[in-house]
Amino acid sequence: MRKLTILIPEKLLAKARRVSKSGITPTVRKGLELLAAQEAYERLLKMRGKVKFGLTWQEMRGDE
Repeated sequence: MRKLTILIPEKLLAKARRVSKSGITPTVRKGLELLAAQEAYERLLKMRGKVKFGLTWQEMRGDE
């Protein structure tokens, strides 16, 4: 863990806390986690339509 002192606009922090329904530390932590995961999301979006499955969607659902 690392303790930080940061300057955040009050309105931005208030809006983020309202959405997260949490205190300051969990709100900031969640925001950093989402930002860190963004690269993985972007790689997954680039793969859209390029992954071949061995089953049809009907077989995956159990319709066949």
